[in-house]
Amino acid sequence: MPAGLFFFLAALTVLSALGVILQRNPVHCLLSLVLTLLAIGVLFIGEDATVVGFLQIIVYAGAIMVLFLFVIWLLNLPSESLATGHLALKLFGSLAAAALLAEVVPFVLPARLATTQNATPLGYGAMDSLSQKLFGEYLIAFEVTSLLLLVAVVGSVALASRSPARRTPQGTSAAAAASEPPAGEPA
Repeated sequence: MPAGLFFFLAALTVLSALGVILQRNPVHCLLSLVLTLLAIGVLFIGEDATVVGFLQIIVYAGAIMVLFLFVIWLLNLPSESLATGHLALKLFGSLAAAALLAEVVPFVLPARLATTQNATPLGYGAMDSLSQKLFGEYLIAFEVTSLLLLVAVVGSVALASRSPARRTPQGTSAAAAASEPPAGEPA
């Protein structure tokens, strides 16, 4: 992978990761996380871990982000953003800042990146070695992760389906308002 492309993707990854924690709108945070995961997937592909890169893009940037989006919609999280919109401006600003940072970093760093042709071991990122590790050595962690995701989805659906407590216009609860006698009747 050329050093300029690597610096661009690295800067884009860092900027979009900052966008995840600095955005106020949860959907915009999710879109920044998708951009982060896509850039990481492209970095994997650039380092000759093609299977890992495509799995990163398909599983995390695709399926898991759709799951997160459904959770956000089910919870009906309020947007605390003061300025609505401007998402395209933020995206192009992040891309421009990543490109600028990618151009400046090679001049600021005193040493150039030394790359070799066979820096990765043979079979790194191949489907058979990945499946051997995932379903052999890390099988328990893989299954626990899937159970945690299932529990998170069930919990978010349970939270979203609960009806909030009724409130009267004065801010008292419905039970307290029901226990008080109506106006005009003796207590």
